[in-house]
Amino acid sequence: MRLVSYLLNLVYGLLLIAVSPVLAYRALVLKKYRSGWSQKFLGKLPEREGDRPCFWFHAVSVGEVLQLPPLLAILGEQHPGLEFVITTTTHTGYAVAQEKFPGHTVCYFPLDFSWSVKRALQRIRPSAVILVEMELWPNFVLAAGRMGIPVSIINGRLSEKSFRGYWRLRALIGPLLNRLELMAVQTEAYAERFSRLAGKSERIQVTGSIKFDGIEVERGNPLTRELRDTFQLKQREMVLIAGSTQDPEERIALDVYLELRRQYPDLRLILVPRHQERFEEVAALVRSYGLPLICRSQQSDEDQGRFIPFSTSERPPICLLDTLGELKACWGLADFAFVGGSLTKRGGQNMIEPAGYGAALLFGPNTWNFKDIVAALLQHEAATVVRNQAELEGQLTNWLRNPEAAREQGGRAQEFVLSQRGATLRTAELLMRSLDEAARSTGKAA
Repeated sequence: MRLVSYLLNLVYGLLLIAVSPVLAYRALVLKKYRSGWSQKFLGKLPEREGDRPCFWFHAVSVGEVLQLPPLLAILGEQHPGLEFVITTTTHTGYAVAQEKFPGHTVCYFPLDFSWSVKRALQRIRPSAVILVEMELWPNFVLAAGRMGIPVSIINGRLSEKSFRGYWRLRALIGPLLNRLELMAVQTEAYAERFSRLAGKSERIQVTGSIKFDGIEVERGNPLTRELRDTFQLKQREMVLIAGSTQDPEERIALDVYLELRRQYPDLRLILVPRHQERFEEVAALVRSYGLPLICRSQQSDEDQGRFIPFSTSERPPICLLDTLGELKACWGLADFAFVGGSLTKRGGQNMIEPAGYGAALLFGPNTWNFKDIVAALLQHEAATVVRNQAELEGQLTNWLRNPEAAREQGGRAQEFVLSQRGATLRTAELLMRSLDEAARSTGKAA
């Protein structure tokens, strides 16, 4: 297996050289990838002190990070002496993790070079490593195995597209999966794909998706109320949110909104781009239409005064949520929720959050990243697919003419979310059962 590690180092090194111009461009021009270099390349994660048991959770980005608070709360209650380390891969994930877990260690996950993963594991000395959804790196799993540290996957998901890619590498992926302590997956379909790759299934458990348990369903929560005040929304106004959007979905939403406002002047629009680096780009797009704009991140007395009162304004401002980690609460303002990345080739974004609030839910046809959830929502008549701008405008027009139909679909969406809860507790029980010995060992395995 050490030969495999050396070969992987060579492959990673060649790939890094090949993409270095792109990385340099993104670092210098787009200001990405500028932090955490020593942690990523050298494995210099914060060195943990003491011998208390420690669970290392790896959450790739924001979506995975936001799944963890309820689970860590349950585990912390069951094992008060348990330490938690949370790692992420992306800058945005790191920022949100720091906000959500101020009392725990937050750092970057090491790149899968043998020296970086070995040093990271030696410095953290975890009792167990838990990977959220699916982030399987060979050198990391092999190094953990040599140190006697169990590795598990929770909330596991494996789309058809990902499965086809892993299947071509099954000679490598299969043995890695067989080294895992636990594979807690979301659905029977995912369990079947994991089983085909691993060749056996005794460590595969279907728990459901823990995403449902962290979903807010009360529109009156404090952050949603704060956002309503920030965007100066009136109770009588109907709110369309286009969230987790990519280019050109913001332009589509703006064009649809402006057309609909001719007949429905109480309609308001909130834009929430998927990526932080596009916040200013989308703000510039709104200004290019000659429209006033409220940015969540840039609220001054002067800015707010320009737009009050809305009741006498023919052009109320477009709202831009240009902060991290607040989309979850912002969906609570939506009467109509369009989930982006679905009219583009992204494969969709999380549509569970607006469903939880009972918003009338729309998304495009390209949602393969959430195929099972989409199928369930459509089966419950809890979502509507729009294939293009014309269909988006048409569906919103129908709902504005018949608001009760929108409320009924939103009600079905919320009922579906509530029916799916319980995966977090099931996952915690499995972790405590399979990793209890590691937790009691107070880091002895490492």
